[in-house]
Amino acid sequence: MASTSIPGTTRYQDEAHHPGDLLKIFVLPHLGLSVSQAARDLGVARQTLHRIFDGSASITPEMAVRLEAFCGVPAMHWLELQSAHDVCDARTSLEQALTKIPKHRLSRVAMKQLGATDER
Repeated sequence: MASTSIPGTTRYQDEAHHPGDLLKIFVLPHLGLSVSQAARDLGVARQTLHRIFDGSASITPEMAVRLEAFCGVPAMHWLELQSAHDVCDARTSLEQALTKIPKHRLSRVAMKQLGATDER
């Protein structure tokens, strides 16, 4: 998994923070906007943003597109952050089960043809 960082914090790899953290601690303050104003601008309920901030809601493709229009951060970046967080959570919750799964690896050529890299 590629490492990501929240500005002002150290880089992390094993623990992917929820993208709501980035939205709450970096984007809104830099734009000088309140949660209420951001929610109005995004066309969503204030509670929706609060659920994203506290990690109880994910950045959906629709929200990612809204955020791209809102602040210029590409929708794919928001989705990559969300996916990194979700994969980290899945690895944690499946830790014991994963040790029981036999390992079968594709060749580097096959991985390249898929457009995949073995980052783990």
